[in-house]
Parts: sequence; structure tokens; C-alpha cells
Amino acid sequence: MARLGINQYGKAETHLVRVVRDGDAHVVRDLLVSVALSGALEAVHLEGDNSAVLATDTQKNTVYAFAKEHGVGTPEAFATLLARHFVGGAITQARVEVREVAWERLGDHAFTQASSEQRVAVVIASADETWFASGLGGLVVLKTTDSEFHGFPRDRYTTLKETSDRVLATEVAARWRHDGTASFEDARGALLECFAAHHSLSLQQTLYAMGSAVLEACPTVAEIRLSMPNKHHFVVDLSPFGLENPNEVFHADDRPYGLIEGAVVRDDAPDPGPIWAAYPLV
Repeated sequence: MARLGINQYGKAETHLVRVVRDGDAHVVRDLLVSVALSGALEAVHLEGDNSAVLATDTQKNTVYAFAKEHGVGTPEAFATLLARHFVGGAITQARVEVREVAWERLGDHAFTQASSEQRVAVVIASADETWFASGLGGLVVLKTTDSEFHGFPRDRYTTLKETSDRVLATEVAARWRHDGTASFEDARGALLECFAAHHSLSLQQTLYAMGSAVLEACPTVAEIRLSMPNKHHFVVDLSPFGLENPNEVFHADDRPYGLIEGAVVRDDAPDPGPIWAAYPLV
């Protein structure tokens, strides 16, 4: 015998570009919107009965129509508007994720996309409650000193040399859970300021320091989850060419890489319940 387990469905990565034409200087908003709906959907899986299924094409069209009718606002506001709209009838929970990439202005109506960084908002709505998470991805940071790594166990397979001065680089992905009022700019600023100022003995230590800095800067953030791959930079041996290399020339190796992930939680943070617990780390 078998039974239906946890399930959801929705329209993933609807690519929305909204141009705001108020005045001579235009504004470009570039969003990827993903919707996931769950609820009383046993009949469609077990019997092929589509009477409770809001077509994913309708979900896509709703995203575009809402962008015109309501504007986009912040990613959190747009995600909230959509999530609450989709809850009703057989749909008891809606999760909307919005990812935004920024376009930098070259003129009144010309732009360039100069960064891979994305701003992220996740809103999960039910009939009675709404959960909020904000975050970012693709934020590449690097420091040329103030980073060490030593004191780790050594065995017959260890070749890595200990160092008290190395390049530290990573691509930060983060999600912070809050009550809907946390400032994205304050949280992002805290991450960057801490990375720049922190003397790192390991990427794990830096992750914890950066998460703690966000909790300090944003009182309404209950928890932040971070994923930070170690973008390794190895000093090139130039001795065969009669050259010294005092940490000036590096080989940047993109694979394989260490992947450091963790959460920093406020001591008095409310229990997020099973919805947040089931959400991926980032």
C-alpha cells in the first residue's frame, strides 16, 4: 500500500521585468517569481481531479497582472501580496519567492547589469499567519589579508599547509527570518561591514560573526542562515623561475570547494514551527 506524502505545486521562475516610466528617468525592476501552493490536493494526485488546481499558467498571469495593478514595491511586499492572494479554498498555504537583480543606471533610460548579486524575499502565507524571510545570493566578497587557517588535524592524506595570512573569498547566500519589518539595507550592510573588519581564523568563525552582526543590527531578525563556499586562492610557486612570491600571485580554483553553512539564532527567538524548519538552509 502507498499513501500521498507532502506535496506542492506552482509556477517556478516567472521572469518579470517592470519598467516604471514616471518622468524622464525610468526605473527597471527585474524579478524572478516562484510560487508553490499546497493544501487539500489529494484528489488531483489520486484521481486526476483538477477541480482544486489553480493552473500554473494562471499563477504566472497573476504575477504579471499584479505588477501592473499594484506595482512591485519591495520584493517582500510583492511576495506578500501574491502569497495572501493565492490562499483560499483548497489552497491552505502559499510560498512565494522573489529574486531581484539590480540594474545600474547609465542615463535616464539606459542601464547595465554589473553584478550577479540577487536580493531574495520569501513569504509563506496561510489563512491565519504569514512568515517572512529576506536575504541575498551571489554576493561575492574577498579580503587580501586578515585571514588565517591553522591548527587543524593532520593525517596521512593532509597536504594543505597551515597559513597565518591568506586570501579569503566567498560567495554569500543568506536568509534571515523576521517579523516583516527588518531592513534589507541594514542587514546587508552588517554582513559587509563585519566581513571587512573581522580577523578570520576560519570561514566558520567569519560566518558566525557575520550572522551575529545582522542580529545586532536588526532587532526584529530572529535567525539568519548562511551558506558560504570557500573560493580558494592558492599561492603560485614561482621558485622554478627564480622569483619570490610573497602572497602576490594566486591561482583561483573554483572546484572543488569547501562549503560552510550554518544558522545564527537569537536566544529569545520565537519557535518558527515546522514551516520554517522544513525550508532549505538558504
